[in-house]
Amino acid sequence: MAVFTAVSLDEVSPWLEQFPLGKARSLKGIASGIENSNFFLTTDAGEYVLTLFEVLGFEQLPFYLNLMRHLAERGILVPAPVANSAGALVVPLQGKPAAIVSKLSGSSQMDPQPVHCAAVGAMLARMHLAAADFPLRQPNLRGLDWWNATTPLVLPFLDDSCAHLLRAEMHFQEAYAACDHYKRLGRGPVHADLFRNNVMFDGELLTGFFDFYFAGCDTWLFDVAVTVNDWCIDQSTGVLDTARVRALLDAYHAVRPFTADEQSAWQPMLRAAALRFWLSRLYDLHQPREAEMLTPHDPTHFERILRERIATAAPELFA
Repeated sequence: MAVFTAVSLDEVSPWLEQFPLGKARSLKGIASGIENSNFFLTTDAGEYVLTLFEVLGFEQLPFYLNLMRHLAERGILVPAPVANSAGALVVPLQGKPAAIVSKLSGSSQMDPQPVHCAAVGAMLARMHLAAADFPLRQPNLRGLDWWNATTPLVLPFLDDSCAHLLRAEMHFQEAYAACDHYKRLGRGPVHADLFRNNVMFDGELLTGFFDFYFAGCDTWLFDVAVTVNDWCIDQSTGVLDTARVRALLDAYHAVRPFTADEQSAWQPMLRAAALRFWLSRLYDLHQPREAEMLTPHDPTHFERILRERIATAAPELFA
C-alpha cells in the first residue's frame, strides 16, 4: 500500500534469488493504502505483489500468510503466498518482514451493482466456512482492545459533538461485547477489511479477495458488517442501498445461513464496523507515520456512517 520503505529493483534482484521465480524484471510501488509498503513485482515466472510490513512483526505474519495459503488450497480466490527455498513465507528485506504473493487478475469494482454484491456475499460465506478449520488463532488486532487503546489518543483532536459520539459508542460496544448474546455468535478467521479496493472483478466475475493483513479471529457477522458498510452504501451519505444489501446478504445466507442470534446482533455489528474504521481513520489522520506515498482517508466518511447506523434500522439479515 503506501510506500514507507523505498526499495529498488537492484536491491530486490539478489534477494529474489532465494525464490523459485527467476529474475526480477520490474518493480513498481503501489500508492494506495496506509499500512504496508507494497510493490508490483514482475519476474520471469509472472506478476506478483511484494509487501514489506511496516507494523506487523515476524511473530504475527504466519497467521495471515498461512491463512491465505489455507484458503487458496480450498479453492477460495485469494493470492497464494510464495515460499523461498527454505520453505519460509516471511523473509527479511531492508530489515523488515517481507513476503511475495501471486497477483490476482481483474480490477477493483468501485461502482458495485447488486450482481457484484451478490458475488462478494457468496464468496465471503465460502471463505468463512473454508477457514473454520484453520488451526492458527490470532485475535482481530483492530478489535475492542485496540478501540480502547486508541480512543484516548484521538479524543483531544475532536470537537464536542464527535467526542460525545465516540465516548457513547464505545460505552455501547463495550457493554454489548460483554453480554451473553454476543458470546453466542459464530466466529472464526475473518478478513475484517473487505472494501471495494480489496476485491477484484473481471466484468461481473469475481476474481479474488486480497489484502488479508487485518485478518483475525472475530465474529463472522462483524466481517459481513464491514463489507456491507462499504459495498452497499451511498458514498455521499452512508445510507444503505436496500437492493445491494439484499443481494449481498441473500447470497451469503444461501451458503452459510444466518442464525437468530446474528439477526438480533446485526444493528450493533453494523455500528461496530463503522466505529472501527472511524477510529482507525482518526488515528491515521492525527497520529500519522511518514511515508513516501500516503494519502490518509477522510474520517468523516465513517462518522457519517456510524451516525446513520445509530439513527436508522438496517434491512433484516434474512426473512
